[in-house]
Amino acid sequence: MVDAGIVERVRALRPLIRENALRAERERRVPDEVVEALTGTGIHRMNVPRRYGGHQTPLRTQVDAFAEIAAECASTAWMTLSQAGVSYIAALFPDEAQDEFFTGPGGPDVRIGGTLIPGATAVPYGGGYRVSGTSAFATGCHHADWHLLTTAVAAADGQLPPGPPEIRWAAVPMAELEILDDWHVTGLAGSGSNTVVARDVFVPAHRMLAVGPMLAGRFPSKANADDPFYRMPVLLLFCAWSAPVALGLARAAVAEFTERIHRRGITYTFHERQNEATVTHLQVAEAEMRVGGAELHLARLTAEIEAKARDDLPYTPLERARIRAESGYVTRICREGRRPARRRERSLLPSPGGAHATHHPRHPRAVSALLRQPHHQHGDLRPRAVRHGPGYSLPVMA
Repeated sequence: MVDAGIVERVRALRPLIRENALRAERERRVPDEVVEALTGTGIHRMNVPRRYGGHQTPLRTQVDAFAEIAAECASTAWMTLSQAGVSYIAALFPDEAQDEFFTGPGGPDVRIGGTLIPGATAVPYGGGYRVSGTSAFATGCHHADWHLLTTAVAAADGQLPPGPPEIRWAAVPMAELEILDDWHVTGLAGSGSNTVVARDVFVPAHRMLAVGPMLAGRFPSKANADDPFYRMPVLLLFCAWSAPVALGLARAAVAEFTERIHRRGITYTFHERQNEATVTHLQVAEAEMRVGGAELHLARLTAEIEAKARDDLPYTPLERARIRAESGYVTRICREGRRPARRRERSLLPSPGGAHATHHPRHPRAVSALLRQPHHQHGDLRPRAVRHGPGYSLPVMA
């Protein structure tokens, strides 16, 4: 399978994704047939090294592919981007670990989950570590082959040292982990983001990755050390990967509203079709402008991340803050871009107070769930970006 045409292959699956979207919400996980169909497009290969049969797909293409999925189901898009993104992190592990990830039963289509929520402890033991603890919000864990648990490294006696602990990712086969039945939410309910538990699991040293150095651009993979593709900062990548979920939702809402205005009237008026009313044209234009603005912001931040990696250029604190702020702003204006459709065509979306069983995957709560992600909290990030103006120098973790 080649990388060319991956967006078109994903687009061809939109009817299948849409058909199973409500089912994903009810079952609190993406249906197996949707996962397998998406895997068949090569979407999980986008960040896998080429030497294993991966694609190392351009970031802009990845963004476009995730937006296509989100147009039909936000939960499915969130699960897919999470696993495709964690494969990028897996490519930063020691090369011996990569051989295990990408040449196993799943090959380059392997599905790897992970979170950056410290909930487990790693105790040195026999050339590796004994890992115990939890990993909350393990998106897509029901369909994952591997999971990266965020661990705090303890001493040999199991005690954590004084002060901030060393944080490492521990790569563990999903067969060695337990999945808790604790994913009961309204936003992104179909993403299957349950908690997973490790109970005294042995992890060899080569399947551990120090988080701090990795976030600073230092990682142990020798094969990928000089590849510009793997110079892109992980946290900024997740900003770029997750923003198109909101964009896909907004595009779909506007397109559906624009189609329906030719078939429905406006209650308590003489308009037999909504498209006959001037206010409808103004509202559609407003929505289109906001969605278009989101597209421009997303294109700009994506281009900057790719250019910095290609040219091996460092980021200033202001540049990091701006990319994170723009990512949150994209999500916010996409939510606003959907408001005209929500005001004028209530049948597109169920009532916010509706029963859980009737929540449509395009529900505003999906966008609200995105806005709660740390890298999408535009309201918190914008002041940080402003403070980095002339005369100020504040550190930014990105």
